[in-house]
Amino acid sequence: MTSVSEISLAQARGLAITAQLLDKGAPTVSARATLPRRTTAVGDVLEQLGAVQLDTIGVLARSHELIPYARLGAVGRDAIEVAYWGGGVGNDHPDEPRTFEYWSHAACILPIDLWPWFSMRRRSFNRRGIRWHDVPRDALDGVRHQLEVGGPQTSTDLGGAKKGGEWWDWSDTKIAVEWLLDIGEVVCVRRVGWRRVYDLADRAIPDQHRTPAASWVDEDGVFGPPDRECIRELLARSVRIVGVGTHADVLDVHRLATKHHSRELIARGLEDLVEQGVIVPVRVQGWSALAYADSGLLAAVSERPRSRTTLLSPFDSLVWHRGRTSRLFDFDYQLEAYVPAPKRVHGYFTMPVLHGGKLVARVDPKRVKDTLHARQVTFEVNARGAVPAASINGTASALREAAAWVGCSTVAVDRVIPADAQAALLGAIARD
Repeated sequence: MTSVSEISLAQARGLAITAQLLDKGAPTVSARATLPRRTTAVGDVLEQLGAVQLDTIGVLARSHELIPYARLGAVGRDAIEVAYWGGGVGNDHPDEPRTFEYWSHAACILPIDLWPWFSMRRRSFNRRGIRWHDVPRDALDGVRHQLEVGGPQTSTDLGGAKKGGEWWDWSDTKIAVEWLLDIGEVVCVRRVGWRRVYDLADRAIPDQHRTPAASWVDEDGVFGPPDRECIRELLARSVRIVGVGTHADVLDVHRLATKHHSRELIARGLEDLVEQGVIVPVRVQGWSALAYADSGLLAAVSERPRSRTTLLSPFDSLVWHRGRTSRLFDFDYQLEAYVPAPKRVHGYFTMPVLHGGKLVARVDPKRVKDTLHARQVTFEVNARGAVPAASINGTASALREAAAWVGCSTVAVDRVIPADAQAALLGAIARD
């Protein structure tokens, strides 16, 4: 029988912060470093995180830019673009793509070496035979032919993304190319601006990620490792990404807990990883459910987690699972961008502030010319209802650094909760 270790909540925080490259010892990269060095640093972050979520909201920056900023500092948009999508001009993808886009936690940028392991999801789509739109079968051959003859193309190049109505009213061509992406015939390894560039997977994915190993199978018309191997590999990576998490936390990383993936295969995958010593079952102080920890990280966990001081994107993988965020940090957090303005409590795009191994505040930022406005700062309070000085100083530091990163010379604070912390925050921001 496998023994179960017990760890404190502080140790669990340390595991999560270290796994997410947000620990105090994580390296920063100077904006003055060479482009290759900065590009490599961004690529290394993606490799460790396993997935970077994409989202259209851009307040300080788009979320895929906020992720490396939180870990590396002002690494530069040029390095991020090259690391994710290769650089160059036009639609042509790089000779050796480093990433691809696919459905993971949501729409995400993924390291290219994950391509084989998502064959189980491509099979799942293929079995269903439908996405939320009916697939116009007569448009598939046309899209295949256009890409084969014309090379990498955007949806506009292929004939347009919309029928002319609302954004979700896709054209048959757009539905067809997205379906081919779902089942793996088409891939996106490059964006130009914010537009996906589609290409045939056989042309864009490097040979080493498509070359079959002995165990690969052709199930349901999709070639790749068997589902059980895919799920086991993604589970191992998921535990490494979260550091420590319950069954639900681990499955949430790549959204494995859906009707498309067998519960039996998932349970067997976790059992295999425990038997192999890759992951360790643990009891976390205050958590009712059993958790799993990465065995390598667990050996070096600290009782006093230290972290970078930074603003986090609402789509940062440290806070993806809101229930886990509450359990880990005693921090109840929701994105209110889609909540009607009169009903918002903390603001449109509230960003958690990470400082001293804790989430200490929420900031709702907005850039207006050369001023970064903190439209609302909501602090976490201690047992006496007061805001710790460390939280105020950490939030001030995070705001100053974010302002400098986006080219703002001034930080303005419009509202603070509790209000009696506003003077202290303004004073801390004003200090060099």
